[in-house]
Amino acid sequence: MKLKKSSHIRSVLKGISWRIIATTDTVLVVLLVTCLTGGCSLENALKIGASEFIIKLLIYYAHERLWLQILNARAETNKQILFKSVSWRMVATTTTFIITGVILEAFDEIALYIALTELFTKFILYYFHEKLWLKLPLGKIRKLLNYRIIIKEQQ
Repeated sequence: MKLKKSSHIRSVLKGISWRIIATTDTVLVVLLVTCLTGGCSLENALKIGASEFIIKLLIYYAHERLWLQILNARAETNKQILFKSVSWRMVATTTTFIITGVILEAFDEIALYIALTELFTKFILYYFHEKLWLKLPLGKIRKLLNYRIIIKEQQ
């Protein structure tokens, strides 16, 4: 059964699950790049990761809702998911470069390497995240929970 509309709560939950995956990736990428360039800093990696979590969660939600408006449904085909993944990576990679530059106080090659590295790692992660969320039957789960709540209220 195809859902024509995804709920706002689904978009929020999807955004949170993505941010957990993406923030973990960001912290690891920042550590990798900064350690390889001789400026290894767990503190900076965590600052960048935390900043991204908050900022990109809001941006992700807006991006998700915009795509729902454009398609008038969820992105379900491989082609739709690919286009959605590309559009998100453009926004997210630019945001990463800006956040990294601000926190590291330099818009230099290190910020660029971090943004470009995450461009590839997160593109793959995002694509599979989208595929996984297509398989989650949240509408059915919501109906089951609502049914149980109604039963409890009647008792």
